[in-house]
Amino acid sequence: MHVWDALSSESKIDFSSGENGRNTASAIAYMTENPNLTRALLARLESLEPISSFENTKVTSIDLGPPQDSPGTLNLSSYPHVNTSSSTSPLVARLLIGADGINSPVRTFAHIPTRGWDYDRHGVVATVRLASRSGLNSQSEETPEVQDNVTAYQRFLPSGPIALLALPGDYASLVWSTTPEQAARLKDLDPADFAAMVNAAFRLSVVDVDYMSKMPSGQADELAWRLQATDVPREDETKYPRIVESVQDGSVASFPLRMRQADQYVGERVALIGDAAHTIHPLAGQGLNMGLADVASLVRAIEYAVSHGGDIGVQGNLEAYESEMWMKNNRMLGVVDKLHKLYGVSWWPVVGLRSLGLGTVDKFNGLKGWMMSQAGG
Repeated sequence: MHVWDALSSESKIDFSSGENGRNTASAIAYMTENPNLTRALLARLESLEPISSFENTKVTSIDLGPPQDSPGTLNLSSYPHVNTSSSTSPLVARLLIGADGINSPVRTFAHIPTRGWDYDRHGVVATVRLASRSGLNSQSEETPEVQDNVTAYQRFLPSGPIALLALPGDYASLVWSTTPEQAARLKDLDPADFAAMVNAAFRLSVVDVDYMSKMPSGQADELAWRLQATDVPREDETKYPRIVESVQDGSVASFPLRMRQADQYVGERVALIGDAAHTIHPLAGQGLNMGLADVASLVRAIEYAVSHGGDIGVQGNLEAYESEMWMKNNRMLGVVDKLHKLYGVSWWPVVGLRSLGLGTVDKFNGLKGWMMSQAGG
């Protein structure tokens, strides 16, 4: 992974698999597209009988059960009752797990508040196709090492970071954090001009990128003209990602960026995981990793309760999950939030200090290996 600061040519850091304490042939991380992950999870669920799944169904409300009818009858008054659009009878949950996103109805039902703020930034995402390295300039033939699509790239612009994350073949996933106004302009561009803006954001100066971002159209021609005066030397080619040549139809989208942390992750017969519990800026790519770590921790808490004859919905049996994950996630949220704010500053003394710090960290492989292990869970 290659990361650098658009405001300082000397500010960069590289991460490689040889520094992460694993076999040097292994990867730092893997990109898994959401449809593939979803299919694998659904296939696993189908193999675990008896499990009921509900398709084309919405949750209409979540309420506590009715009061106990009479002594000696089953008391479900403390159990969540989930009403759905496809059934007249509610689903009664011994434990209701909220994996339902930042606007979690489960969290609202449990009266669990959140703390945090909006960043006044939007994340623009897309799936793009990359050209061969020879598409960048007409110098000597590329080597297999240069051609391999195995490196992630991230450049910190004053308005937010832009990243290209490798996918199989010649494809990559784009995540561009920018202002709401620029996000709207990017989504309005035709595919050729959108691709040109991505290429410019990785290669041109901040002034050039700002100028092109305000153009209503014609970015492709503008980039071609500007690259004539911004040739990439052969020895520096791998500093930049391969040229984006096209954008997958229908893949361009945007979403507001926020930081949120629930005051607690568990309640009586309720547990929150993933974005329902916490929402993080995407600059470090930690959202899914944190959610998966939540799942693993909650499973351990449930397994312990079951093995010791406990009720899996009782809050006391779920607190091991909250104790393990709340502070750990809070630290990650804080680190990423501070990085976002640090790289949003253009004042030259701050730029100089952060460049010095990043360059120093880049010299210590052991420290970089520790950072990768923390990011990878």
